[in-house]
Amino acid sequence: MADVDPVIVGVDDADDQNDLVRYAAHEAMMRGVPLHVAHAVALPGPFGGAKEEETGHDLAVQRGAAVVDRFEAVARSAFPGLTVSGELPFGDPASTLVERAAEASLLVLGHRGRGGFPRLALGSVSLQVATHSRCPVLVTRPGTQSGPPRGRVVAGADVVQYAPEAVEFAFAEAEHRLAHLHLVHALHRPALLPWPGSVTVAERELHETEDATRNLLEERIAPLRLRHPQVPVGLRIEWARPATHLTELSEEADLLVVGSRGRTGLRRLLLGSVSGEVLHTAHCPVAVIPPAADG
Repeated sequence: MADVDPVIVGVDDADDQNDLVRYAAHEAMMRGVPLHVAHAVALPGPFGGAKEEETGHDLAVQRGAAVVDRFEAVARSAFPGLTVSGELPFGDPASTLVERAAEASLLVLGHRGRGGFPRLALGSVSLQVATHSRCPVLVTRPGTQSGPPRGRVVAGADVVQYAPEAVEFAFAEAEHRLAHLHLVHALHRPALLPWPGSVTVAERELHETEDATRNLLEERIAPLRLRHPQVPVGLRIEWARPATHLTELSEEADLLVVGSRGRTGLRRLLLGSVSGEVLHTAHCPVAVIPPAADG
């Protein structure tokens, strides 16, 4: 197991993180990899003399170690057969997690928290990590991990900015979860011209566009269908606002998967980008999948 990339869950000193840790432990069990519980320790500044500084350092480490120990116990209690260990990185939470992402198969973070992992907002830890991580980042909010599984994974599949890593991750997650996979390509519906006959012409063009889009996506996912034959796949072409439609579909999903580049990307941090918006609005956990390498 030493050579296997673990699932890393970032935790804060709060009781409401128990569900987050159990969720991350379940992800690790599904993948057959270890779980690492990580809590970033921000060391106190150099106030007072050397003795006071050393005392503050020791207290910060002790508190951090207690947090890690507590959530390690939560994970082991939920999944006794899982290999669990703790991490106590020193420094800024976002930068330390981004650094650890190079050796992780998945980072799991809460949508909000305090201290080491503050409440999610623009510039917060979860958004920063999802923006810069080299491995998939799964962000949950309180309550989205509980309840019986719905047996559905939803993934955004763009044509122009197709993200093969995100679609492949969605197939693998659906297989792990024994779930149906719904691939969704959503575009704004164009305005119909008002003069006679134009509606028929416009509708015909819409159908042609839908057919061409479906054929292109079917061609792209054909190798994944062969690789994951047990996964039932539905391909939906919808004329709708992408972020809004994905958020609506997330109400009946166990997981929503999006890519982190192009129009659906976080790397540009554009207000209203699909990935950034669904991180705030989705009703289920959201997995943000980076490209294999920056283009």
